[in-house]
Amino acid sequence: MLHGPVVRRRKLGEELRGLRHASGLTSRDAARLLGWHQSKVSRIETGASGVSPADVTRLLDAYGVRDAQLRALLEVLAGSAGGGGTGWWHAYRGLIPPQYRDFISLESQARTARTLETSVVPGLLQTADYARAVTRSSLDGLPAGQLDSLVEVRLTRQGVLRANPPLRLTAVLDEAVLRREVGGPEVMRDQLRHLTKVGQLPHVQLQLLPFTVGGYIGLTGPFVIFSFPNISDLDVVVLDHLTSSLYLERKEDLEAYSSAFRTLQAHALSPERSLDLIAAISRGGQGDSG
Repeated sequence: MLHGPVVRRRKLGEELRGLRHASGLTSRDAARLLGWHQSKVSRIETGASGVSPADVTRLLDAYGVRDAQLRALLEVLAGSAGGGGTGWWHAYRGLIPPQYRDFISLESQARTARTLETSVVPGLLQTADYARAVTRSSLDGLPAGQLDSLVEVRLTRQGVLRANPPLRLTAVLDEAVLRREVGGPEVMRDQLRHLTKVGQLPHVQLQLLPFTVGGYIGLTGPFVIFSFPNISDLDVVVLDHLTSSLYLERKEDLEAYSSAFRTLQAHALSPERSLDLIAAISRGGQGDSG
């Protein structure tokens, strides 16, 4: 289990090494073309050191890589691997911890996200008032200015759902997420109405795990599985804890969590029945979760 930048750096190095091999160049050839020491190429490819997006661009030029989507992914990946970058979240680096910045960076690059939430609405689907209530509860005593900024970060993250192409989000929510009145009844009603609206987007799928399911795999905590375009080997599972995040990128871990997510979906209500239940609860009814 590694933290975000190490995972990204190692994966980036592996991909760059593969592209170099495909171009027919040795590490010595690449270093000579770029005016570098061979050891710099080796450190980049093994993940021993970070690489800036600008240097990734130079490497891709040297290797003759023309795929625009692949180039963009690897250049942004360099930023999340400890090589700098210009993502919007860097403007908040004095406010949000490195683990949160790593998470946002992964989210911004991903093609799909599959998430299990057991307690609160996923951040990408929260209203401003709900996000404020969650943040205030989890960070008691936070000054008003910082609270406003953290809510702004949460809402700005939601831009991935409006991007072209948008992030494809599949969320499985425990029924408790709907029943817990975060921020009070009115805030919760607005949040549920928002869920029924966003859940109808073609790239968002919501499924609810009703209380009648009983115990289920994943009950002990939420997780997110990010998948990326072009390079499936970059996929990663993120486990959130109170003070840190864990990043799982071994093939065995990815297969285990992907299998668990499919099991959760099989036990959950269909997307149509899930939206019906959300709408019923938002209208003040109990809804039928059976």
